Amino acid sequence: MAHSLPSLAFLGAGSMGGAILHGVVASGVPVDGGIIATNRTAEKAAALEGLANVTAVALETSPEGNTDAAASARIILVGVKPAMVPDLLREIAPVLRDDAIVVSLAAGVTLATFAEGLGNKARVIRSMPNTPATVGKAVTGLARGAAATAEDLALVRQLFELVGAVVEVPEEKIDALSTISGSGPAYVFLLIEELTKAAIGKGFDEADARLMAEQTFIGATALLEASDVDPAELRRRVTSPKGTTERAVAVLQGAHLDEVFARATDAALERAKELSRGE
Repeated sequence: MAHSLPSLAFLGAGSMGGAILHGVVASGVPVDGGIIATNRTAEKAAALEGLANVTAVALETSPEGNTDAAASARIILVGVKPAMVPDLLREIAPVLRDDAIVVSLAAGVTLATFAEGLGNKARVIRSMPNTPATVGKAVTGLARGAAATAEDLALVRQLFELVGAVVEVPEEKIDALSTISGSGPAYVFLLIEELTKAAIGKGFDEADARLMAEQTFIGATALLEASDVDPAELRRRVTSPKGTTERAVAVLQGAHLDEVFARATDAALERAKELSRGE
């Protein structure tokens, strides 16, 4: 756990930036110099007012909000929509501190784009968090730009560890990581949907079906988290020889789930490559 963090600026405290921001505040870790968060509207800024040590700025009333925030902070998190990133980088480039670390939250925007907007000397780290960040259970991939130091990366790692687990990867692995942890929550929710439908098909009403399916997943992951063995061993413990579970697992394995997940993640990776080419 971080002892303290340096001053932070969230440029665009939308869903992901907001999740990280709330995680930092909830952790109670002191932020030396405080936190500035910018949003386009007064309405969005108002939602952040009252958070300890946070100054919320509405760009509609303070057009210089992003440059003021960027000039003052040691770590600047760029959370605007990907299409807006190049303009924002040009806007903040002249005011960045010499020791500033710029962290990208923008999906699909490369370190090369950041270097174009900020210059090659800017210390940039690209991040790929997932939505469980909102409940402090994220997996975040971090890729370090050429000018960022190991110390810079360690500092940013401490920040993201306040909302979950961190995996450090070279940038060329970020898209692959996004197909596992980035998209992964959707795969889990889909499995829960389908298991719920199966329960309804067995004659349970929707409320009971949902309770059974959802709480089974929540319980299984809690068991995994509390346990020191891998999922395969936990599966074997539920699967008694010649029992009912063994039959069900055989059907699932017979459906080639391994190939299905490989194909699904490959498809997501192909789409990530298309998006990075602007398709």
